[in-house]
Amino acid sequence: MSGEDHGLAELLAARRAKLERLRAEGIEPFPYAFPGVEPLAEVAAGHSDLAAGEETSVAHRVAGRIAARREAGRAAFIDLVDRSGRLQLHARVDELGEQRFERLISLDLGDLIGVDGVAIRTRRGELSLRVLDFTLLAKSLRPPPDKHHGLSDVETRFRRRELDLIANEQTRELFLDRARIVGAIRRTLDEAGFIEVETPVLQPLYGGALARPFTTEHNALDRTLYLRIATELYLKRCIVGGLERVYELGKDFRNEGLSPRHNPEFTMVEWYEAYSDYEDQALRLEAVLSAATQALPKPAVDFTAPWQRTTLREAIRECTGLDIGVSRERADLVEAIAAAGLELETDGRTWPGLVDDLLSHYVEPTLQQPTFVFDYPVELSPFAKAHRSEPGYVERWEAFAGGIEIANAFSELNDPDEQRARFVAQREQAQAGDEDAQPFDESFLEALEQGMPPTGGVGLGVDRLVMLLCGVQSIREVILFPAMRDR
Repeated sequence: MSGEDHGLAELLAARRAKLERLRAEGIEPFPYAFPGVEPLAEVAAGHSDLAAGEETSVAHRVAGRIAARREAGRAAFIDLVDRSGRLQLHARVDELGEQRFERLISLDLGDLIGVDGVAIRTRRGELSLRVLDFTLLAKSLRPPPDKHHGLSDVETRFRRRELDLIANEQTRELFLDRARIVGAIRRTLDEAGFIEVETPVLQPLYGGALARPFTTEHNALDRTLYLRIATELYLKRCIVGGLERVYELGKDFRNEGLSPRHNPEFTMVEWYEAYSDYEDQALRLEAVLSAATQALPKPAVDFTAPWQRTTLREAIRECTGLDIGVSRERADLVEAIAAAGLELETDGRTWPGLVDDLLSHYVEPTLQQPTFVFDYPVELSPFAKAHRSEPGYVERWEAFAGGIEIANAFSELNDPDEQRARFVAQREQAQAGDEDAQPFDESFLEALEQGMPPTGGVGLGVDRLVMLLCGVQSIREVILFPAMRDR
């Protein structure tokens, strides 16, 4: 056993011994509840005008984790931390008595306690809670991360997120900000008359995006099922059924690689609005993200409308000099890429795949300010309506900011015969080797044959939005428990 391992073993043994002593003294180290707790930040805010040395008779009940402790003769100062912040506790022997005071200061860093006390401000000017009584709420059997160095190892932070949350205030604040962003999205859609629905995560046929699925087996049904890659097709069936404005905020799953922008399990919000088109949904997204921006005190990106706008064809031409509208032949595009000296892998790539590569490699990194890129080739968009004035294109946009794509929208295809033809084309792409092609979905076609009104739909990546608004560079930072390789 190394010296480090031996030291940890001694710490764990000492904490176990304290646990047993508490039980021997008739103290339950893991009680059931501690009702009536106030957030520490609210207690502090309520006494911001208290003068140095002033005491009150205002009682408060708080709870949290012991983060630091300093003894000063017959008094002690303890830093208590909860999700809202930190507050100093001031404990005195003459208030608690010798035995209770000794029990309090014998508690370990990381222990969870509940405290009843009154608000004071010390002579040094720090707002504190003078301890009248306390209760051990959970004995911590493992030491917390080092209080001076925190928890900086990235692998440990992601694998043991509970330690990251204990040690790093900025991590706790990041996930509180994430909750604020999600809440703002929901409120904005709810106030616009949308209803939140839930559709299957396990699906008999995946669809709604160009991606590979995770596959599983259902024992009782004796059939293969797929984790959904999108909620689109079920939400459109809700539109067919007359719900008219629907959204779903939840997890999607795509069996793809890991990167700073990709996690196989991720959060999306998709919404669909009858009697609207993709222009209407651009305005809707601006409103939703404006509300999300306002939910944070210091957003890293300003999503205030109006955003920049361009077309896919013009954006590629501006960034590479290539005009994808000249020819739909793969060989012609490969030749143009080579002639332009672009560093792009072309072997095995279809024409639409190469167009998508040009976008992701050369255009996307340049789109730092919130930008809509409109009007995509039909081959890249099997669920969008044909463009009203540009043959070969569809009414689709993608939204970008900070050099990454965050949202995708269509004037949704509602002609069942045209959708059937698109599915056939996708099947041909799959037969040509495109693993991400959309499978043929007869059930969805039957739903469209019932009649779906003109509809605009949007898919918004919540994880990437949180990355941008909170100013972090990796998607794993904004997912509590991201996918990790085995050690």
